Order: sequence, then C-alpha cells, then structure tokens
Amino acid sequence: MKPGMMTAAQVHKQYSEAVTAFRRWVPDPALRQAFQRETDGFFRRCALGVWQADNASEITPRHVEFYNAIYSGQAASPAALYWEVASGVANYDLFQPPAFFASLREYDRRKGATLARRFVDQMTLILLLFAAVDGVISESEAGFVNSCADVLLELCGKDGLTGDRPALKADEFISRRPAPPQEAPTEAAPTAEGPGEAPAEPEPTLEELMAELDGLCGLQKVKEDVKSLINLVKVRKLREEAGLPVPPMSLHLVFLGNPGTGKTTVARLLAKLYHAIGVLPKGQLVEVDRSGLVAGFVGQTALKTSEVIQKAIGGVLFIDEAYALASGENSSDFGREAIEVLLKNMEDHRKDLIVIVAGYAKPMERFLHSNPGLESRFNKYFYFEDYNGEELFSIFQSMCQKNGYVLSPQGAEQAKAELLELYENRDENFGKARDVRNRFEQAVARQSNRVAQLDSPTREQLMELLPEDLTEPEAPEKD
Repeated sequence: MKPGMMTAAQVHKQYSEAVTAFRRWVPDPALRQAFQRETDGFFRRCALGVWQADNASEITPRHVEFYNAIYSGQAASPAALYWEVASGVANYDLFQPPAFFASLREYDRRKGATLARRFVDQMTLILLLFAAVDGVISESEAGFVNSCADVLLELCGKDGLTGDRPALKADEFISRRPAPPQEAPTEAAPTAEGPGEAPAEPEPTLEELMAELDGLCGLQKVKEDVKSLINLVKVRKLREEAGLPVPPMSLHLVFLGNPGTGKTTVARLLAKLYHAIGVLPKGQLVEVDRSGLVAGFVGQTALKTSEVIQKAIGGVLFIDEAYALASGENSSDFGREAIEVLLKNMEDHRKDLIVIVAGYAKPMERFLHSNPGLESRFNKYFYFEDYNGEELFSIFQSMCQKNGYVLSPQGAEQAKAELLELYENRDENFGKARDVRNRFEQAVARQSNRVAQLDSPTREQLMELLPEDLTEPEAPEKD
C-alpha cells in the first residue's frame, strides 16, 4: 500500500461521518428517513461510475474493500462482491440523481433552505474518497465527479435554488505532478500593466467604506463594535509611528449569530476597512466552510487548508459554520487537522492574515473551547441579532432598488405585512435575510411571467411589482 493511502476501515469511518452529518442537517423526519434508506445504494452506484471513468481495467481487492466500506468497516469482503464490482464498473451507464434529491429541493423551495446544494458538496467529497482507491485522483475521475455535481446543480438552478458560495469542485483534489521550472522572462515579455489595459478602479476610501457600513440595515451593535475596532487599530498605528509602546492585540474575530444576519457582508467590509487603514496589504475576503478545508482522505486536508490560506494571505479568511471543524468525536477527525494547520499559519502570518470564524452561538462556544490555541487567538466577539419585521421589509426594498424594481403602493403594503408575519411566526428554520432574498427572486419570476403576457410593456410595467407578484398563486382544487 502506498504511503498515505486509506484503509477500508478509514473509508468506512469517513463515509459514515459524512452521511451522519448530513442526516443531522435534515430537520424533516420523513425526508431524513428517505435519505437514510436510499443513500448507501446511491453512493455504491456512484463509486462504480468513478472507477469506470478512471478506466479501471483490473478490479483489485482494494476496489472491493472500498465498495464494501459503504456498508461495513471490515476489510474482508465476500468473494461474490468481486463480480458485482467488476460487472458494475464495466456496465455503468449514466449518472442518475437519487430519488430523495427531488424531496430535498422541494423542502428548500418551501423553507428557503440550502439542503440540496449542501448535499452536492457532500457527494463530491464522498466520491473523491472512492476516486482515491489507488492513492491518486486522476483528471478523468475528477471530471466524472464534477459532471455528477453539475447534473444536481442544474436541477437546483431550474428550481431557483441559489447557494451562498460556489459549489465545491473536484479539480482541487487532482493529484498533480510538480510543474516544470519556468524560464525567466525575457526583456521583450509583456509586463503585467501593458499598454491598452484598462486602469484599475480606485480603491474605496475609509470614509466611503464607513458610509457603506452605516448604510447596512439594522446591526446597530455590530456597527458600533466595528467602528470601535477600527478606531482602536488606527490609534495603535499612530502610536507605533510615534515610537510609543503598543500592547499585543489579536485582530482575529468571532461572529456569532444565525444564518442570514449579515455576517459575510460585514466580514467583506471589514477586510476592505483593514486594507484602507493599512493593516492588510490586499484586503480580499476568502470565504469557506468545512468542505472547503477538509478532504475525505489521508494527506489531503493539510494541503487543501494550506492552499485556501495562501489565497487569503493579505486579506481575511472567513470560515462559516466553523464549529463543524471540531464536530468529530474522534481526535483523528480531519477537521482537527485543518484547525492545526490554521493555527500554525495564523502564527506564521501574524501581519498579513486575519481570520474570522462564524456560526451559531452555542456550537461556536464549544468549538473555541475545543483547542487552547483557538481560545487564545479569538478573543473578540461580534453578536449578530436577527432582523425584525421592519428590517426585513427594508432589506426587501433595498433589493428592489438595487435591481431596478419598484413596489406599487399595494405591493409595498402586502410585502410589509407578509414579512412582519414571517418574523412573528419564525421557527428554527427561519432564514432571516435569506428568506427575504428567496421571496424577492420568486416575486421577480412571477412578475416576469405576468409582464411577458403584455403587448409592448412600458418601462414602468417592466419595473413594477404588484401584489399578485408577491404571493404564490393557490393551486386549483382537484375534483
């Protein structure tokens, strides 16, 4: 066995943990049961497709052990499985979405959730486990995994289900050979700023960024905390320039709050603010969650986490649902490996990397207590309260304005009433600003269907949202 290759028991553990984690995300009992019932068979079929994509002319005992690992952690596999795997790989035809995926999308449409897109990322990681059966992930295997993900993402797109971040791509895991050394550029080589290139847009000033912060809906306490932090950093720099002592201070932050409360928006603004006052050389924001840092097989998590950190150096690394990195009960969980790599790089890049970790309040507290290094580096907390009904309506109005739509007086009255009711009747699945965005996108789709029936619609008609655009029409009663 090659160094770094996984055993069948390790594959079983990683597979079981990934499936269990996703099952816990599904709040609906019937949907959870359907997922549990169908998932093993679905992933066994996918494993066969991965190996066919790699042109596996010879099925080895490791293929059979990995195939068996979906059900069992035992390395020993029944002899009959060999023929099942060999014939399955030879006869694999076409990727088919699992039956429960339609139910996931339907749930997301009703609740404004993101379960379907989360499943796509989990599927990508699980299929990469099986692609690594020989210790190598080839371009053809990664291509197959991406094509499977694209099929599911296309279905999400048809249902209007958008994600908060780009979908995970298998290309990032391809086992690449080192690139040959590049020749030094000649004097005739074009420069980065050659003639004819459009000049870079001017960077926003500190005053413009602070005005943008003030323009955010709600978040009064967060705005005050950001302003206080920026003032503190500005004075520290002035003291340094004046040759005065400056006590050590960590600029890494913890954002606590529910999804859809503006955490990513504020993190992006903070990155620009840090750059504007000279704390960070670039000021970009790199946003990830556990799936963007953790790989499902030995030796890849440290590499993947390091690659993400390299992209963030000079700016801010924003880790959403960071508590998922410490969710494994076993100390060998790959999430903990990602934490160790993160802590080392935070120490190595004290002057050009700021990390913001975000998530629900109670899980984040457990996450920070899981490692002494985390507690010592993250000592500033920003609390993001849920938006109230009035603020949700302001967000909806802002979305209309930014996208060239106008609420009619009756439409504004109805939208406000519905958003106030949404807030008053909120439950644990309440998505805050994400629910507002989903409602806006649905309203635009209904308005498009209505306006498309008009002959030569006016500019005002193209922009106006009426009450009927804001509510799903009732289904006709069946006889």
